[in-house]
Amino acid sequence: MGKMLKETLETIEKYKNKSPHYEEFFKILEEILILRENYRQDFKGDIFQVNESHIMQKLSGGLPLVDFSRNNFDLSKPKEYFFNLLEIARKRSPGETEKIIQDLEDGSLDYETLVYDSFIHQTDKEASGGDDEKLFDLLDLFVEESLRPALEILADKYRNAIKESQWSEGYCPVCGKEPKIGELKEEEGFRYLFCNQCGLEWNYRRVKCPFCGNEDQQTLAYFTVENEEKYRVDVCNKCKRYIKIVDFRKTREKANLDVEDIATLHLDVLANEEGYE
Repeated sequence: MGKMLKETLETIEKYKNKSPHYEEFFKILEEILILRENYRQDFKGDIFQVNESHIMQKLSGGLPLVDFSRNNFDLSKPKEYFFNLLEIARKRSPGETEKIIQDLEDGSLDYETLVYDSFIHQTDKEASGGDDEKLFDLLDLFVEESLRPALEILADKYRNAIKESQWSEGYCPVCGKEPKIGELKEEEGFRYLFCNQCGLEWNYRRVKCPFCGNEDQQTLAYFTVENEEKYRVDVCNKCKRYIKIVDFRKTREKANLDVEDIATLHLDVLANEEGYE
């Protein structure tokens, strides 16, 4: 087990004790992270090829490095990982998961289409409600996770180029996904956005909505929860979107934003109750 994974699992254990109502979510994350580590050790090659000569041109034009609208990638390895991830769902909802696996095997549900929909239709997914909704939330999570190791390779490979390009968009420069969480860093409190899809963090203006680009301070705000000063929610009253922000500068802890995204689920509920999406 790698040092980083070991530290992450220790953090998860701490949060399990602190927030027992999220224990099941943390258990799922634990299983995913262990499976990801095993998969990453076997993973070789680049699934998502990037034209080296066009990198700076794409980034300066606000275009992510991977264009999923082309839908022409060999996803056989991520698909294999995806089926392994479904075993996590099978333990929790065996009947429903079996139906999904059967649909995938007989072609009535297509993994490549699920990937395409995950990127092209990020904000208009319909919820099924009840247990089905929970299962399909897991399905979305597993589709996202199945691509993460391959996209992490790209994020690591082009991190310096992205920084040099001074990327200023609110979506990920690698895969184009919108962020759900970010972090305030350094003494100046620079805001960094985090991509759950590829694990990249990038600097983004603090007083600007990452979703609609609104810079009007009168319509930008944030709220906090009592006794949780290390968390806040940045909201935009123009587009009614929100993003969770972690601030560990006082405690000097190293934030793992995959873990913090689960530890702050109550902030998602509060933001939704206030009319933000």
